[in-house]
Amino acid sequence: MYRTIRKRFSGFPGRAAESGGTSSGLDDVPDFEPHRHIRLLTFNIQVGINTASYHHYLTRSWQHLLPHRGRIENLDRIATLLRNYDVVALQECDGGSLRSGYINQVQYLAEASGIPYWHQQLNRNLGHMAQHSNGLLSRFRPLEVSEHRLPALIPGRGAIVAKYGLEEDPLVLVMMHLSLSKAAQQKQLAYIHELVSKYRHVVLMGDLNNHAEELLRHSPLRDSNLVPLPATAHSFPSWRPERALDHILVSPTLEIRRAEVVSYPMSDHLPIALDIALPKGYVKAF
Repeated sequence: MYRTIRKRFSGFPGRAAESGGTSSGLDDVPDFEPHRHIRLLTFNIQVGINTASYHHYLTRSWQHLLPHRGRIENLDRIATLLRNYDVVALQECDGGSLRSGYINQVQYLAEASGIPYWHQQLNRNLGHMAQHSNGLLSRFRPLEVSEHRLPALIPGRGAIVAKYGLEEDPLVLVMMHLSLSKAAQQKQLAYIHELVSKYRHVVLMGDLNNHAEELLRHSPLRDSNLVPLPATAHSFPSWRPERALDHILVSPTLEIRRAEVVSYPMSDHLPIALDIALPKGYVKAF
């Protein structure tokens, strides 16, 4: 189990996280390696709460507000899984508030899993009570990482965009957590589509709160030609998966080598994994 970071980032009683997101440095992050396949994972970690049945939404609801002694152990188990991947998109992280023991969970998971680069996007700042965040973990040095606020009736949804490879023809990864309402999703996907429409090699990943058919046939993504996982790739709820809410959607230029729902029930969502290889011509350009 990973323990040393607990003391280093436990914070101080009564002190909330900073108002914005934050990142690690890039000094020790290896350059992008396009000659190999890239292992991707998206995981809604539910701020480290282990939900294993519907009644836990009631009996463990207090854990969304207050710290509990099992949260670090849950994060350690999640970090064990993350060690197997190159780029990880995290949703429902806490950036350092009372409920997380003033620990930035994105940073904790990066260091516990040995992944050198991390970026935390703070989407909804509730001060001491909660620091709702998305996260990016990467074994490769990105060309650029940017944050985007997604349109929503209630502010608090965001996307992280990371670019790798060639500046003139990059691999573009978009990590996001969409709203529950269809109307909000339409606006958010229109924004995302506009953001990536000029790029050839695109990956959209995260908790999209809808099935792939709705996302790719009845939304602004309908002309994107993105390739989904099989419709049977159910990720929610983790104890009895019936709905495909978590996705990794890729451009047809990217070869899918392996795709799976990972049986790792540490949250109310199961993680989704995908291995991709870049086009041969793209790799030769390096």
